[in-house]
Amino acid sequence: MRVLSIQSHVVSGYVGNKAAVFPLQLLGFDVDVINSVQFSNHTGYPNKWEGDVLDGSQLDALLNGLERNDLLKKTDYLLTGYIGSESFLRAILRVLRTLKKYNSNIRYVCDPVFGDDGKLYVPAELVDIYRTEVIPLANVITPNQFEVEQLTGVTIKSMEDAMIAVNALHDTGPEIVIITSMILQDKQDKISILASHKAQYKDGPTNHSVWCIESPILTGRYTGTGDVTSALLLAWSAKNLSDLGSVLEKTVSTMYTLIETTMKQSDGSVSGKELKLIQSKSVIENPPQLFKAKKIL
Repeated sequence: MRVLSIQSHVVSGYVGNKAAVFPLQLLGFDVDVINSVQFSNHTGYPNKWEGDVLDGSQLDALLNGLERNDLLKKTDYLLTGYIGSESFLRAILRVLRTLKKYNSNIRYVCDPVFGDDGKLYVPAELVDIYRTEVIPLANVITPNQFEVEQLTGVTIKSMEDAMIAVNALHDTGPEIVIITSMILQDKQDKISILASHKAQYKDGPTNHSVWCIESPILTGRYTGTGDVTSALLLAWSAKNLSDLGSVLEKTVSTMYTLIETTMKQSDGSVSGKELKLIQSKSVIENPPQLFKAKKIL
């Protein structure tokens, strides 16, 4: 299977495509890569960063080159992550339309990376474009808690709130909605992930299943975890979409072990908190069984 991954890129460290491509390749996917930005390092470093941001016309040019050389015909998945400009985000829609010319069954996995911890880190107008134009075309979306709240207007304090938000997102188009990190009011020592699959069969009923999984919160903040999570969710769901519980178990167990390894090897500096992705190769390929998903619907 082949993935076209459009995300950010850093020279040093592991975020965006640097975080997502390696796990996908380890799990058997060919990955074509377009970098929405090319930065020296991620934006959390104290001495800033250097680099360039692609605009929509540059993405169009890359797309045209791929199409002229018949390099889009074997793409099975489109994966998008951090996108920093309106023109680039709208160009993503043109990418998807072009890919569908060659494969009407292509699956679009959208990680709407625009904020966390109560703060936006993209221009505010991008949220509305995601809500009204991008997410309705996605098969799978993997927002975090803050992003879900911005997209739906639902404040998530409980699992009931999360279900309301998930159903609101399903109503806009996506078949699978995965809230990749929630801290609920009654479980503040745990990270909860909710995955909902609503499949509408032709001339038949809607099949709706919902799974939840929890893991302890590890100390520290580690950039790039969402990018790895989305890549793992794509990979494991492509292999076994019928068992969303297993997809969650493999993904969360991998992420917990990866973050734990990073935490244990960190010296506390920003660079020391870069994900120990290469050192976790065997874990990515063969996830441990640390946590059990619970079917709630």
